[in-house]
Amino acid sequence: MKLGLIGKAIMNSSSPDLHVRLGQLTGIPTTYDLFDANEQPIASLESQVNKVIAEGYRGVNVTFPWKETAVKLATRPSPGAKMVGAANTLVFENGEILAENTDFTGFMSGFRATLGARQPGRVLLIGTGGVGKAVAFGLGQLGASEVILVDLDEEKSRQLADELTQHGFKASAIHPEQLAETVPHCDGLVNCTPIGHEKSPGCPLPAELVQSHHWIFDAVYVPAVTEFIAAAKQVGAAVVSGVSLFVFQGVDAFKLFCEDEAKREAADQQSATLFAHYRRKLLKENDA
Repeated sequence: MKLGLIGKAIMNSSSPDLHVRLGQLTGIPTTYDLFDANEQPIASLESQVNKVIAEGYRGVNVTFPWKETAVKLATRPSPGAKMVGAANTLVFENGEILAENTDFTGFMSGFRATLGARQPGRVLLIGTGGVGKAVAFGLGQLGASEVILVDLDEEKSRQLADELTQHGFKASAIHPEQLAETVPHCDGLVNCTPIGHEKSPGCPLPAELVQSHHWIFDAVYVPAVTEFIAAAKQVGAAVVSGVSLFVFQGVDAFKLFCEDEAKREAADQQSATLFAHYRRKLLKENDA
């Protein structure tokens, strides 16, 4: 099964390792190639997709800057991809292009796998870019009583709040200076900014604001324990790791690429094993 990833600045992506590993675990010989616009000219997403279709690829993942273009390119976008307005997975089948947003589905799977039947409650989400948007709609689907958005680009957060509201989810936007007064009244705290990544160290909000009654999710997973996660662990707050999003979005994409239902089930059953593997791997790299 020939797969790949189309995007910019993706040469350090862990997706090839994840999908080849899933192929080995499910008995599907799999290759996964990187098409990085910083390394090779890509005139447009459509031209690159036509090229990989001609070369016999079963599907591709799509990342920055083409997720919104990807959903428009699809002949059969999923309800989730249409709702979010972006797709990160394209499957080529019988002359059609199927699209899904597995950041959306993967976040929900990771939340349930970690927190079980816990309700999200009132959630503050920081960062309303591509992943933030997918997670915000995922929170709505999970039954969040309200999604409160904050972004340095206040127009973006207000626009996303409007989109969520249009889909029947309760949402609002606040100014960054309202963080301190808002956090104590939230059940969940979500970071969808790059803050906390090894290249952008820090915490997306003052660490002392995190309390034991919160659950937190950090989309950053390199390092595996960010400053935000460390602050949550210190006070006994529940943690949904960014590793879970990486694993579940990948498993969801791989299941779409599979044509055999039994293989899809086999991929599903590997989620916990893969989560443990990547968490160990990332923690070792963190300690190195």
